[in-house]
Amino acid sequence: MLDRQHLAILREVSRRGGVTAAAEKLNVTQSALSHTIAKFEERHRIKIWMKSGRGLRLTQTGEYLLSVAERVLPQMEHAERVLTDFAVGRRGALRVGMECHPCQRWLTKIATPYLDKWPDVDFDVRTAFRFDGVEALLGYEIDLLITPDPVDTPDLLFTPVFEYELVLMVHATHPLADRKCVQPQDLIDEELITVPVTLERLDIYTKFLVPAHCRPRQHRTAETIDLMLQLVCAKRGVTVLPDWLLQEDAVGMPIRALRVGDAGIRKNINLGVRRGEETISYIDGFLALARERGRSPSP
Repeated sequence: MLDRQHLAILREVSRRGGVTAAAEKLNVTQSALSHTIAKFEERHRIKIWMKSGRGLRLTQTGEYLLSVAERVLPQMEHAERVLTDFAVGRRGALRVGMECHPCQRWLTKIATPYLDKWPDVDFDVRTAFRFDGVEALLGYEIDLLITPDPVDTPDLLFTPVFEYELVLMVHATHPLADRKCVQPQDLIDEELITVPVTLERLDIYTKFLVPAHCRPRQHRTAETIDLMLQLVCAKRGVTVLPDWLLQEDAVGMPIRALRVGDAGIRKNINLGVRRGEETISYIDGFLALARERGRSPSP
């Protein structure tokens, strides 16, 4: 029979790149791991992998079983975590993933009243902007995803929380500071500061610069919103951020906000959950609190 042990072995061999490393991770000997797989192959009259030089290459059967492992094991691990939570008196666990770098501040102010209202829920935040948040949600690595880019899939439900506009922030003495909006050509001679994600995930590129075949003179990244704003204040470049951050973080700073293009770039922050789990009490509680707070992140 196919059981969890076989799937776990296959997943670890794939992740670690070999039997020895997988055996160490699973706390078994290499010979025991190999014997387990050999017996499984013999019973089902299949081959899971073949030697390829010094490594292993999955067969078609192995590739299929690996895809099963990647789907099934995260769900089983999630179920075990939930059972553990119940056993120690917690109502559950809410792991929140972030694909909206600036929204970490908004989430912090939502989290405070949430933690007060749901003290028996284990709450964790992961900065998902460095990985595929949708994949993490489908794979049970997180339970809720905060993203400006929802996807249409039958397995997930996205709830819009608040609308905002991306604006170009420049120093008050910048030549563009007196403009109401900027065009793509205006950024050709600029140093553009963005969050550390790929260009394909930056709206200033995909919705503004690339369609006009324009590029800034230089592009650099900054790890924090504070640093991005400080660089603009020091006349080290320009940046694009949500308009509400101007009222939240740039109060008193010599910064001007300009519309990006004639129509602007409007976005929505969405909260994504696995369909069917939106009715779980502590998840529904977070969604309700987020909708209640809406655009305003103030307590």
